[in-house]
This record gives sequence, C-alpha cells and structure tokens, in this order.
Amino acid sequence: MSGGVGGLTGAIPSARPDQAALDAAEAGDSAAQAARVQWQHQLEQARYQAQLAQRRYQNVDPDNRLVARGLEAAWESALHAVQAAEQQLQRAEQQHPEALCAAEREALLDLAEDLEAVWSAPSTSDRDRKELLRALLEEVLVTHDKDAHAVHVTLRWHGGLISDLSIALPRTRAATVRTDEDTVALIRRLAAYYPDAVIAGVLNRQQRTTATGLPFTVNRVGSLRTHWGIPCFVPPAQPVCGEPLTIRDAAAVLGVAPSTLHRQLNDGLIAGEQVTPGAPWRIVITAALRAHFAGEAPEGFVPIVEAMRRLGVSRQTVLQRVKRGELEAIHVSQGNRKGLRIKVSEPTPDLFDDRKTARG
Repeated sequence: MSGGVGGLTGAIPSARPDQAALDAAEAGDSAAQAARVQWQHQLEQARYQAQLAQRRYQNVDPDNRLVARGLEAAWESALHAVQAAEQQLQRAEQQHPEALCAAEREALLDLAEDLEAVWSAPSTSDRDRKELLRALLEEVLVTHDKDAHAVHVTLRWHGGLISDLSIALPRTRAATVRTDEDTVALIRRLAAYYPDAVIAGVLNRQQRTTATGLPFTVNRVGSLRTHWGIPCFVPPAQPVCGEPLTIRDAAAVLGVAPSTLHRQLNDGLIAGEQVTPGAPWRIVITAALRAHFAGEAPEGFVPIVEAMRRLGVSRQTVLQRVKRGELEAIHVSQGNRKGLRIKVSEPTPDLFDDRKTARG
C-alpha cells in the first residue's frame, strides 16, 4: 500500500502544485482561526450573562436576604464562567500557528514540486507520511473489487485534483482445517483395539468433534484414519494368551454375564483397564480372576447380606473392605443363589453369656 501511495505522489496537481501545497498548509490555520472565533463568541456570551446577573443582584431589595443570596450566587457563577472562557481563549491564541512567511511559502512550493523525494526520504517516518497525507488529502474513497481481488482508491486532494489508484490485494492461502493432534493420537491408540464404530462412540462421549465441529461417525473416523495412515482394527482369530479381552469375550471365558463383570468393575472388586475414559473395559484373564468366579461357594463364604449382619456394617463398607483386601470375596456362578459371597468367620460366643446360660 505504501508503494501505491508513494507512486501516486507524482500525480499531485501538476497544473496547480502551488495551490495544492498552499491549501494543505493553510488548512490547519483555518481550523485554528475558526476555533478562536468560537471561543471569542463564548466569552462575549459569558460576559453578557455576568452583566445581567450583576444588574439583578444590584436591583434586589437588600432586606429580602433569601433572594439576595441566590442572585449573589448566580453572579459569582457567571463570573467563574467568564474566567474559564478567557482562559480557554488565551490557550487557543497561544496554540494558534503563525502564518507562513514568504520563505516558508517558497519552501513549501518546492516540496510540492518534489513530493516523491520527501515521501521516500530515509528521514521520513511512517508517522510523517500519515501527517503528510492528512494535510494534503480532502477525501478518500475505497471500493473493494472481490472479482479482481483488488481495491480501487479514489483520492480527492486539496486544490481539486482527483486521483484513482487500483491496488492488488495479496492472495492469502486459506487456513488448513485440521483435527487437533490430541484427537489424532487418541484415535491411533484406540484403533489398535477397537473398530471405527466403537472409536466414534468414545470420541463423542468425550465431547470431541471433527475439525469442522461435527460429531464423529464411522465414516468420519475411517476417513481420518486413512488420512493419517492409521491401520484399522483387525480382531485376532484366537484370543492371545495374556492379552486383555473385551467384556463380552471375558464373560464368555469366565462363564458369567457381561453385566456381572460391569458391576464388579464399577464396585472395584476386579481389575480392568481402559485406553481412555469412556472406552470399553478390557480384562486380563488370570488365575486369580478365574478363582474369583467359583462354581460353588467354599466353606465359610456367606451371601453379602449375611456378611453385613455378622459384621454389623453396611453393604458399602463390606465392599470397601473387600477392595482393601481385608475380606475375601468370590462370585458364585452356579446354583439357584448366584452372586457375591464373602468369607466371614462365625462370631465367637461371649464367655459371660455362657455362664449366664449355665446358671439359668
């Protein structure tokens, strides 16, 4: 843009360069003169109001003290307004620029003849250029041409000249829309264990969206995998020993319902893992886990309701003790009364109770 305006300085009125330069130089003087006249009028008005207030005060009956005090206050206020107007006029006169002398007018005309040199001079700062344009220009009209990807500028100079300029706009490359790296990394981890449908559900539960703000679907996950070169999930033909299994596969191996595993995972009675919050649970089948899901309850294991009665605590407390390893628990998967069993010792009879029974 600077180059365009700089090249336009050669178009400043060649027919009347003196008029354009002088009009620009005298624009500030005209504005200051108009401001000074305005303050003079305000001072005259303030003095007139002060004289009126003085006459009202002098004509009032001195015995009417209430009215006299009000008129006196109005007179003092009018005098303060006169003082403020005088000070403002004095400041305006002090700030008023002096008229150009003959030498200054001649120098200004010389600058108008070679404005390009002034504009391009190393000593001319950007602020100087702005001030120069502000002094020389009367009006600027800018029109955006979207088809031509350019702007058309019409400049109206002091002195009457009108200049037109067309400036090509830089073609900016549209910002690339990309999914955030954290989501891509999560898809890479999930794809090792789950198909696209499961991955889409996990991402939506975490309230993640695509780069354009859309929810994830099977197709969108697949497209994203393909773009980033992430292989799709291929389930193994046979479960690998020691590898985590899905809830459904683990339930089939242990001979229980998937809901049982979900419930015991939530209660913290068995261990499981999640790739990320909201992802399906995965369970490693161990000897201890197999022993936990027994066919029948061994000696000393009682239903959780009986354990609560014997221990005198709530269900939550019993489960907390199992999680801490203070109580042993198994899940019975056979018989009519399937469910959790807790190992609780029989309460020891109180010695004094035995003596009371014997005496009776």
